[in-house]
Amino acid sequence: MSDAASPNAKFTQRVFSGIQPSGGLTLGNYLGAIKRFVEMQGQGIETIYCMVDMHAITVWQDPEALRRQTRELAAGYLAAGLDPTKSILFNQSQVSAHAELGWVFNCVARMGWMNRMTQWKDKTTGKDAEKASLGLFAYPSLMAADILVYHATHVPVGEDQKQHVELTRDIAAKFNHDYKTDFFPITQPVIEGAATRVMSLRDGTKKMSKSDPSDASRINLTDDADTIAKKIRKAKTDAEPLPETFDALADRAEAKNLVSIYAALSGQTKDAVLGEFAGQGFGAFKPKLADLAVESLAPISTEMSRLMQDPTEIDRILGQGADKADAIARPILEQTYDIVGMVRSRR
Repeated sequence: MSDAASPNAKFTQRVFSGIQPSGGLTLGNYLGAIKRFVEMQGQGIETIYCMVDMHAITVWQDPEALRRQTRELAAGYLAAGLDPTKSILFNQSQVSAHAELGWVFNCVARMGWMNRMTQWKDKTTGKDAEKASLGLFAYPSLMAADILVYHATHVPVGEDQKQHVELTRDIAAKFNHDYKTDFFPITQPVIEGAATRVMSLRDGTKKMSKSDPSDASRINLTDDADTIAKKIRKAKTDAEPLPETFDALADRAEAKNLVSIYAALSGQTKDAVLGEFAGQGFGAFKPKLADLAVESLAPISTEMSRLMQDPTEIDRILGQGADKADAIARPILEQTYDIVGMVRSRR
């Protein structure tokens, strides 16, 4: 993922990424993140994947629901093919170095940087901002800590999270400048794949989301085969036939979304998919997409259900992953404290 001329050449090549355990894993989570996580493991680069439960509590979470959702997310990772012998898998709150480095970065990051975060502006307007938690405002610096406490050189993200990786780079650069060091890498975002941003099945201009009131707008990873097929068949489309090139779908949001999903699930390019279906309507395309989606996702749903029957085993896997993660993070945190000037006589 990098070459010898890269400013990160001295660092171990390491991927970090995390998802909030806020419940309701969707096809968007799978194609935009989890599927790519699985593909990255075993390719000669260390891979660390996390359930960022500390980020989840920036808004109120029912404690029992948070525990269940954390385990469900872990089950989703595992069912999709993430191998805890090849990747490190854990929940964030079990590795305290995240929160500790997060505080250091709170003191490095600037208020103006946080105010410019698109997600903060989207989630809070006017008086609502006064009622929001400090954690919601400051969580991008914790996200930077999540990444940099492992000296991660690469972060797979969707387009909507790219700004947070850019902030991580800003924090690393400012820390390195302020303390006259090159201790932290300048992390690279990895944005790739045919469907890094999956849109609603009911409105191709909106991102697929578990918070959408319509369950028909999304495919949940817990949906059974019949439900998956039904949602694909009822997905909003238009009456025009499919063109020969993806560029020709520029003004057809729903068609573009379904073609992107097909490409991502099949491992083909979008133009290759259209080469197969050019001139045909959605009456021919949707049944093929439904079959492909069921073939790809139904086994994940079944395995998630099996794993959720044994929460003790999930907790064991997360605990082992946390021990491995801490073994990497703790020395990096201690070196950070030393650079900052903290007295650390007890280890």
